Amino acid sequence: MTMGDKQAAAPAADLYGIEALCRREGFRAVCGIDEAGRGPLAGPVCAAAVILNPKDPIPGLNDSKKLSAKRREELFEQIRARALAYSVGWAQQEEIDRVNILQATFLAMRRAAAGLSLPPDLILVDGNRNPAVPGAPNYCIVKGDGKCAAIAAASILAKVSRDRLMDRLSLQYPGYGFDAHKGYGTKAHRQALLEQGPCPLHRRTFLKKLLAAQEGQK
Repeated sequence: MTMGDKQAAAPAADLYGIEALCRREGFRAVCGIDEAGRGPLAGPVCAAAVILNPKDPIPGLNDSKKLSAKRREELFEQIRARALAYSVGWAQQEEIDRVNILQATFLAMRRAAAGLSLPPDLILVDGNRNPAVPGAPNYCIVKGDGKCAAIAAASILAKVSRDRLMDRLSLQYPGYGFDAHKGYGTKAHRQALLEQGPCPLHRRTFLKKLLAAQEGQK
């Protein structure tokens, strides 16, 4: 059965359907991987890898973007307490500038998978680009964070981990509002950049147009 067949066979409301089908085909340690922070102007990109316990399902898992901050925090703690294994990986802003955001995201995903205490025998990745995580077959699932429980759990771990980091970094680099927008290019963030210039957290390759416009105004 192909991964497309798995998606079609899984009931829309049952985020555990794809993993159940995978286990019936002999896979036991099914890992979900997702990222957070591809789009911001500042800060690292974060990826998480999660192997859930099929005997201990976690109610309420969903795409992290569809959950409130409070609910994400609650599920974050449940995932860490109840998953068979989980890990978080990062790629820093310097790496993003050096290799581009897609390759940096793949790097964070591979680092997350490498940190798992239980080696996966199947890796399900959110999106349509294969990160080539070594050690097990990789399958991409478009919008997988809303279709697969393990990917949904990974999206929550990555999102909460990155948000907490940006909250801490806002104290180190005040004046940019990182605790409010987490590095995304909001109007307030762009205004702070124009007034103060970039800080070490900023992705210089993401700021070219903005900084060029600033130079043109001088």
